[in-house]
Amino acid sequence: MGAGKVVVIGAGSIGKRHAGNLELLGVATELLPWRAFHPDSFRARRDVKAVVIATATPIRLELISICAEMDLPFYAEKPLAWNTTQAAAIHAAAAPVADRSIVGFMMRYHPALRDLAERDLSSVYGFSMEIGHDVRQWRANWRFADSYAASPEGGGVLLDLSHELDMALALFPTLELTRCDSLGHRDFPGVDFASFVQLAAPSGPVGRVAMDYLAPVSTRQTTLRGLNAQFDLDFLAPSLSENRATGAQTKAYDFVRNDMFLEAMRDFLALVDGRPTSGNPLLPRFDLMQRSTDLIAQAWSARQFTGTVDIDMT
Repeated sequence: MGAGKVVVIGAGSIGKRHAGNLELLGVATELLPWRAFHPDSFRARRDVKAVVIATATPIRLELISICAEMDLPFYAEKPLAWNTTQAAAIHAAAAPVADRSIVGFMMRYHPALRDLAERDLSSVYGFSMEIGHDVRQWRANWRFADSYAASPEGGGVLLDLSHELDMALALFPTLELTRCDSLGHRDFPGVDFASFVQLAAPSGPVGRVAMDYLAPVSTRQTTLRGLNAQFDLDFLAPSLSENRATGAQTKAYDFVRNDMFLEAMRDFLALVDGRPTSGNPLLPRFDLMQRSTDLIAQAWSARQFTGTVDIDMT
């Protein structure tokens, strides 16, 4: 590792995870709460080699701009933006350091997704991706109303659980948005508690990505339907099944969730130091991620609220 420390800006749960992982990897690390961050003081520092941005979404542009001004590579948590104007501004600001920076789509390091991406998916004509959990059970001593997810600007389930949209695009890079239907809550105007995103590729598959804050039993599953095989991926098991007319084969994976964060961080540190990365073909390097950023922002902006859910959020 080169000289200098990695500063993690944002001391919430994800910021603390990143700081802990950096220390585990032997990197000099500073955890800097957003409330203690002062732009002018930070610009004057000479002891920083890279930044991890783990703040609320509305602060992304300011921090990325500062990193680019200081020639500091950054690891920015998702999502980056909730409209395409923001997305364009963020990618333009990041340009000087984009090829040394990463977006925190750590699901691109899930071994089952990486295995799936290596299969021949050319005959896939349809897909579905589903993720859901009861947001009230997210973590102890936590209230939805006090969280970033409850904000009508940058909140809601589509942005919060946007990994699935990014994974769909990673598997099928020519996908485009066709529509997005959402369910809201009377006490949180403009916040989607369930969203159903329709996607289609000009000469490829048609599919749906569904995410919700409502499922009584946590689920995270993907199905790809092809002319020769169906692939069923259960991210929570985790396992990948390939089903053909001749039979089925299932592969189980032995790993822990933090492995994905660690692998993404190792690749980020390699970019920072100018070393080779892991070779993951799904590497979420910032300069390669604008289509993903745009698709997520387009889907959020296109939400059509078709109803509400009656769930007690007190």
